[in-house]
Amino acid sequence: MTERKAKIDRQHRLSISRQCRALSICRSSAYRFPGLVNDADLEMMRKIDALHLRHPFKGSRRLRDDLWDDYGLQVSRKRVQRLMRIMGIRALYPGAKTTHRNLSHKVYPYLLRNLEINKENQVWCTDITYIPMRKGFLYLVAIMDWYSRKVLSWRLSNSLDTAPCLEALEAALAQHGSPAIFNSDQGCQFTSDDFTGIPKNKGIQISMDGKGRWIDNVFIERLWRSLKYEEVYLKAYDTVPQAKEGIGVWLAFYNQDRRHASLNRMTPDQVYYDLPSGLPKAA
Repeated sequence: MTERKAKIDRQHRLSISRQCRALSICRSSAYRFPGLVNDADLEMMRKIDALHLRHPFKGSRRLRDDLWDDYGLQVSRKRVQRLMRIMGIRALYPGAKTTHRNLSHKVYPYLLRNLEINKENQVWCTDITYIPMRKGFLYLVAIMDWYSRKVLSWRLSNSLDTAPCLEALEAALAQHGSPAIFNSDQGCQFTSDDFTGIPKNKGIQISMDGKGRWIDNVFIERLWRSLKYEEVYLKAYDTVPQAKEGIGVWLAFYNQDRRHASLNRMTPDQVYYDLPSGLPKAA
């Protein structure tokens, strides 16, 4: 991350924003590093991330117990809570407080209850996940079409700022048009005026997960699980460019080649673009 950020020249005639676009990195990475984390905490975070993917409904108490059961590590709950905050992960369970909220931000009502989602661009959703590297970590935000499960856009960043979320949303809208409804959790990145202003200006209805709607994150949580076990954990990236290339290749494979049983053995691209499956019909 440091090597990549060092290429930003603050004395250059080009603005920092334009330099970031030229280097294909998020603007936030030019201004801020995540807090320093020692090697022991980094290793602990990787273990917590793997346990969270296996049982996303478990909170800090049960993850602390799993660290003992699976790895023989005696860890305090406060340490687990601190590392979970750094990673931006939380337990999936029914309840109003499912993520880090900013109480000064407006929270929008949940619009998907009992709604039949039967076509592309009817509902989009978004989420952020922690990406471990050999040294350090990144965050990945993705925009997904709910009906087809297609990943419409994504951005990597070294912080949990709003900027990469804005870039991902703007890219998805530019490439794929506008959905009828945009759904997110109540994280401060997604409730900020900068973020909600984009769909509001385009006439898109804003929906946010609320009490008892933990299951609405399941589709994108499955994406994170597949990405990490099939790509991220196998590679242990050394640099940001390596991570960006590897994740980009895997997400292209996910959209174009990875068939889903829930999509009648079709890929997200086939469903989104209404393409033939290429599979023989069942006898």
